[in-house]
Amino acid sequence: MNGVLVVLILLVVAAIVVAIWSSSRALGARSAATLADAKADARRVIERLGGQVVNLTGTDEASKQALADASERFTAASSQIEQADTARQALLAKESAAEGLYYVRAARVAMAMDPGPELEALAGQRSAGTVTQQRRVQVEGRSVEASPTPSERTPNYFPGGRIAGRPVPAGWYSEPWWKPALMAGAWGVGSALLFNSLFTGMPGVDGVDDHGAQGLEGGWDGGGGLGDLGGNDAGDFGDFGGF
Repeated sequence: MNGVLVVLILLVVAAIVVAIWSSSRALGARSAATLADAKADARRVIERLGGQVVNLTGTDEASKQALADASERFTAASSQIEQADTARQALLAKESAAEGLYYVRAARVAMAMDPGPELEALAGQRSAGTVTQQRRVQVEGRSVEASPTPSERTPNYFPGGRIAGRPVPAGWYSEPWWKPALMAGAWGVGSALLFNSLFTGMPGVDGVDDHGAQGLEGGWDGGGGLGDLGGNDAGDFGDFGGF
């Protein structure tokens, strides 16, 4: 009797082991398929961006700078997708390429070319708002200008989004004043002052403290990750970014 019981126990244990092994194999297969799909999806966007970067040549400072930024995103996305070993990492590569398509579109606008259909919004882009008026301010000895259109004075484009948790409106600027926060992952109080000076009272821009920078000092001086810049909502990116 004891021998039969031992055999039954061993059979149950073996069945459990087989079930766990089969489940692990199925999960691994699904993960591999998900990763493969995510990488293929990202590569389509990266290849589209690469084609635009190769085939376009800037004709003025604004378009040249926008295409340089697009090329930078293409390089970053290409590197990211080669190193991606999870679906999330593949998505990040896709997001970098999607952002690059906005720079391509900006370059086309600067060169008075047909920009094509509107691109799907990047994550954080809608909440960041858009530059709707020409502004020039003096902050800490710097002259900074924002404009809804490219010009010799405002050749630096930004597609809009959140950097280090704070909004940067889409538009054209005299300098990429957001880059220090992008690199460091944090804003200084001076950036809060600049933001308020540029955007207070401007329609289409949220997050401005109309009473000055005091309301933003604590947040802008803090840390935080790079936020959700470069992300995107699911959907079609149009002729220049469709995926």
